[in-house]
Amino acid sequence: QAQLVESGGGLVQPGGSLRLACSGSGFNLDYFTIGWFRQAPEKVREGVSCITYRTFITNYAAFTEGRFTISRDVAKNTVFLEIDRLSPEDTAVYYCAALGGEVPAICSLRDGQYHWWGQGTQVTVSA
Repeated sequence: QAQLVESGGGLVQPGGSLRLACSGSGFNLDYFTIGWFRQAPEKVREGVSCITYRTFITNYAAFTEGRFTISRDVAKNTVFLEIDRLSPEDTAVYYCAALGGEVPAICSLRDGQYHWWGQGTQVTVSA
């Protein structure tokens, strides 16, 4: 069964860094725009970043403030999200999602546009 699988979450101290991975199992990410989203406790899910396929154009939510970096590793069929200078406000379940169709000029951070979702990986930032 084709699926997206997130990994790399965990418990990290404030100021630390993490690299989350979104891998395709039976799912060739080369043909999909990939988005990262997060949902904190008692909050709505929000878009974090996305990257198109083929053109590798990236888009970031305003709150990322240069601390988040999305990238693709085609050879590994994986999209990464690096997060630096983590703060407790970054605590959330992080999800990756895939959007098919033609390559957009800029990818969307609206979760309703994404068709396939992973199960999420928990990121907890605490001292």
